[in-house]
This record gives sequence, structure tokens and C-alpha cells, in this order.
Amino acid sequence: MADIFPILVTGANGQLGRLVIKALLDDLQVPAAQIIATSRSMESLTDLAALGVVTRSADFNDPASLQAAFSGARRLLLISTDAIDRAGVRLQQHKNAVAAAEAAGVSHVVYTSMPKPEPGSAITFAGDHYGTEQALVASNLSWTVLRNCWYMENLLMSVPHALQTGQWYSAAADGKIANISRADCALAAATALAKADFSNKTYTLTGAEAHSTAEMAAIISEVSGKPLQVIDIPDAALAEGLQAAGLPGFLIPVLVSFDTNTRLGGVADISHDYTTLTGRQPLPFRDFVIASKAALLGN
Repeated sequence: MADIFPILVTGANGQLGRLVIKALLDDLQVPAAQIIATSRSMESLTDLAALGVVTRSADFNDPASLQAAFSGARRLLLISTDAIDRAGVRLQQHKNAVAAAEAAGVSHVVYTSMPKPEPGSAITFAGDHYGTEQALVASNLSWTVLRNCWYMENLLMSVPHALQTGQWYSAAADGKIANISRADCALAAATALAKADFSNKTYTLTGAEAHSTAEMAAIISEVSGKPLQVIDIPDAALAEGLQAAGLPGFLIPVLVSFDTNTRLGGVADISHDYTTLTGRQPLPFRDFVIASKAALLGN
């Protein structure tokens, strides 16, 4: 195991990064001193430093800072950045990270991608993920790609409002989503980091079942005790509604592309790769809704 440590997690102050470090410490019993957490803001990592985790500043727009931050790490989790407001920026950031990992002597990179990112995807930022996957393949690094399906937690951004109105506007039609929890994806990433037998493989992480928007609405309505009707609308009407709601202009085509992709079957496939990686079963959707009832109701 000596050639695995230290393990480095980028974006360590994000929601996924935090959960990965928790899984490394609690589930996989990795010593805190063997974990390096990076972020643009050192102040955001003070609690991790107090646990004994090594903390470093890293700026994905500054290749030199990345190489310094990655120095000494053996295995690295590259969590995709949130720079989706400007075309090409995120892919360049990821390429900077891959090049810095090579230069710093990192041996293995685990990357968080998305299902079916190949050319032809309806998702506006799919090319960022596919391009990063290709950069890893072309590098001298060994790698693991984790194609995370949409997080169940994403629903907490939109469903509470839908429950208030009783109407869920969707352009996904009968398309299904094999949602998985963020915590499950974090455990899978931690496992891929802390064990040495997942090299040069791609895993698609999904829940054990896929649901249409109507099926999800029925479960949410039953658990919450509030009516929730799905209103099917075309992509253009969804875009108009998002614009009227005051969402940033760059975000509207992204959100519309989620429904388009779902309608076309882009996130419907069920994989058992999560269990292959972790030996566990993913959290069922109904269990997530029950655990999230207060948040869904806006409490």
C-alpha cells in the first residue's frame, strides 16, 4: 500500500470533495496525514487541517500552482471543476491538472466524469468530460474514470419549489434517470483512490433503479404528503420558464440539456459498477426521499 500514499483530493471544500475525505478517513481508515486536500481557499480547509489532513492551495488556472500542490502525491482525485459559464475553460483547467499530475510524479488519477460523454451527447458540457477522459488516456498516468450519474441531491435545488406550487415542469417526457447519491459516489471515489486494482478502467456509477420524472414525483408526493403533478412541456417552453425565473443566461441551456438528455435516454442505463467498486448497494431513491423529506418541504 506504500505506493498509494499520499492521496490527494482536489476541490476538497466542495460537497463531493468533503464526502470523499470523510469516506477516506471513516470508511477506509486512511490516516489523515496521508491525505492532501487542495482548494483555491486555504481558509476553507482549516477544519480538515485540524484533523491532521495536509492542506494546500491549488488554482486550476495556474499550472505552476497545480504542480506545486500535487508534489509528493501518489494518487489523485480530479473532481471536475464548476467552470461551466465560459466555453472551453473547464476542459483547459482539467488538462492543466493532468499535465501537472504528470510533472509532479503522480502515478494514478481518478476522475469524476458523467455517463455517455462521447460526441453526440445532448449535455452542453459533455465535451469537457470526454476531452478530459481522452487527456488521461493520452497521458503517462494510470487512471480510473468514474462516470457519475446525476446526484439525487440535485433535486433539492428544484423540487422544493415544485412542491410549493404542486407542479413540476419537465421536458424529459418518459425518459428515466438512474439517480445515485453524492455520498455513494464519494465512497466509490475513495475506494478507487485507496485500492490499487482499478487502473485504466471506466466505471459508470448509477442507482439500482431508474425513474421517470412522473415516477419520481409520485414517490416524492407519497412521502411528503403533498400533491405534485408533472407538467410536460417542450424544451423551448422550459427555457422560457427558467428565464422568467431569473436564472443566469449561461445556466439555462445547461438545465434544458439535462431534460433533453434524459428524454433521449442518456441517463437511463443501470450499472452495477458501484457495487463492483465498493461491495455495497447504492441508496434507493425512496430512502433518499424519506431522509430528505424536511429539505424537500423547505423546512
